[in-house]
Amino acid sequence: MSDLLGIGYSGLKAYSRALSTIGDNIANAQTPGYARRRLEMMEAVGGGNSIFYRGNTNPGGVDIRGLDRSVDAWLIEDSRLTSGDAERAATKLDWLGKVEGALSDETNGIKTGLTNLYTTADQLTSDPSNRTLRAQFLQSADDIASGFRTAANELDKMGEGIEGAAASEVDTFNANLGALEQINIGLRKARPGSTNEASLLDERDRLLDKLSSQAGVSATFDTNGAVTLRAAGSGDLLVGGGVVNPISVTAAADGRLSYSVGGSPLAISTGSLAGLAEGANHVADQRAALDTMATGFATQLNAAHQAGIDADGNPGQPLFTGTSAATLTAATLAPDQVAVADASGGNGNMLALGAMRGANDPEAHWSGHMASQAQTVASARAQDAAAATRADASAAARDGVSQVDLDKEAAELLRFQQAYSAAARTIQVARETMQTLLSSL
Repeated sequence: MSDLLGIGYSGLKAYSRALSTIGDNIANAQTPGYARRRLEMMEAVGGGNSIFYRGNTNPGGVDIRGLDRSVDAWLIEDSRLTSGDAERAATKLDWLGKVEGALSDETNGIKTGLTNLYTTADQLTSDPSNRTLRAQFLQSADDIASGFRTAANELDKMGEGIEGAAASEVDTFNANLGALEQINIGLRKARPGSTNEASLLDERDRLLDKLSSQAGVSATFDTNGAVTLRAAGSGDLLVGGGVVNPISVTAAADGRLSYSVGGSPLAISTGSLAGLAEGANHVADQRAALDTMATGFATQLNAAHQAGIDADGNPGQPLFTGTSAATLTAATLAPDQVAVADASGGNGNMLALGAMRGANDPEAHWSGHMASQAQTVASARAQDAAAATRADASAAARDGVSQVDLDKEAAELLRFQQAYSAAARTIQVARETMQTLLSSL
């Protein structure tokens, strides 16, 4: 194709395609997962030339080699790894923060109830026969029991919430696995270097990004770009060879989550699914700790109250019943049944109860537990901030290669518009030259 018309035609075709590619880049500048495309062109082989020899004065126009996506495989992989860590940390922090809210005094009033109980006991030491103070003492006990039940109920609902979130996330993960296999089918049929192939590759990468943010996965690619996906670490096949192996989630009686694929246990250490499992573990630990504190608290205060004597000279009755935080209930006692006195005096039992206040009393245990919970949340928050920073840096490095730069696209647009005009002018010159030759005959 060494004639002027052929050269001009090849230029029009190539530069028209280049302008269309730039238009796609500009239109998709804000589209998630879109990688900048560039049309690859090469000098066409002119008449008298071959792929082994080209003359210096025999131009042949331009050929289109195909579309090239601006991607860096290493940066993409690094971005996916850091994204999985960031999602795990963020999901875990979210649920730990909800646990902290459920255990806070604003939600259940346990700390306030404990403080009021000991404060009222101190006041009864100076006014043992005051029925109002005795009623306040019993009300504080009821507030504490109610607070434990509230906290237990909140944690129970939280466990159910995590289980539901995990089931929904697993459904999304499996749907993405199925969509990825459909992309594989399309890639095996797509023409290399075509716009369709580039679009399929963009969607493939978007799905891999999402799957990586949900769980640790490892991807390998064939010559068509079709992916074989395995679970990171265990190597269990998720997608490949026309097969899709969905994963499943199971919640234990205490709410702890476990994942499996093909009936075999699947360890997930990164992504939102790992964060949900860690959140479920924390909730289960807190439920167990709450039950332990509730029963220990009831045992300790029951023993202290039963060591005293009430206003009628009878031995003190238990203040609480129940075997867990969810079943802890204040006993139905009358004000005169508050055991203020003991063998040593009319206020001796309240003096003894007040003396319990210290390192081993229920109030101190609860404060220490809340301090430990706050420290756990603070640690999770620091991990989340660090993981988010790493993920942002990795994403920025990846975008530096793949993201569309509108200023650059504007410059390329002008360049190819001028090239298109030059190709059109070449055809016009060929036409004018032919008319001149024909007119001179």
